[in-house]
Amino acid sequence: MPSPSLLLVRHGESEGNRLRQFSRDNHIDLTERGVEQARAAGVEIGVRFAPARIVASPYHRTQRTARLLAEGMGYAGEIETEHALREREIGDLAGAPYSALYAHADYDPERFWEWRPPGGEALVDVVGRVGPVIDALLEAERQTVVVSHGGVMLAVQAHLEGAWKHPRVAANCEILVVAPDASGQWCVRSVEEHREDAGGDGGEGTG
Repeated sequence: MPSPSLLLVRHGESEGNRLRQFSRDNHIDLTERGVEQARAAGVEIGVRFAPARIVASPYHRTQRTARLLAEGMGYAGEIETEHALREREIGDLAGAPYSALYAHADYDPERFWEWRPPGGEALVDVVGRVGPVIDALLEAERQTVVVSHGGVMLAVQAHLEGAWKHPRVAANCEILVVAPDASGQWCVRSVEEHREDAGGDGGEGTG
């Protein structure tokens, strides 16, 4: 498999993640664990890959994660901000526990991507705003770290692969690799899956 075009990274653990509740606003910070996760992910990226660009959601937790990733990678360039990468608007569920989502009578886990919380966005809405950004990043042909959110990463995977194949939300600071498969179709894999498919280090830089 060719070297990856994009590295998708979820932000480090936030205070909302620790409490297992939807964030009330975009200013919520990382926990100490989240800071450690971001530093470790930065080192891993620096060892395994050679990205030329970092693009991040405008929210505080992603911006801070991006800075910590850059430090771990040894990246001294600009951290670009892309507003369309902001997390899914959760509407009336802001501040509620994650379990509140499943309590809605009209929530269908078999078609989770279509459900829209009152006052918020469905995941298909998120695809509509992140898809053009991802397409533009791929067209630029520069290996890029994209720092965003769990819901956004689900949407990116669905956009690239044309189906909702990945119902699991990425863990904090989990790294997903976007690269073309043997047929030239974009696929999203874990770092280890990418290494196995590439037969070793896949010709990636050691950055």
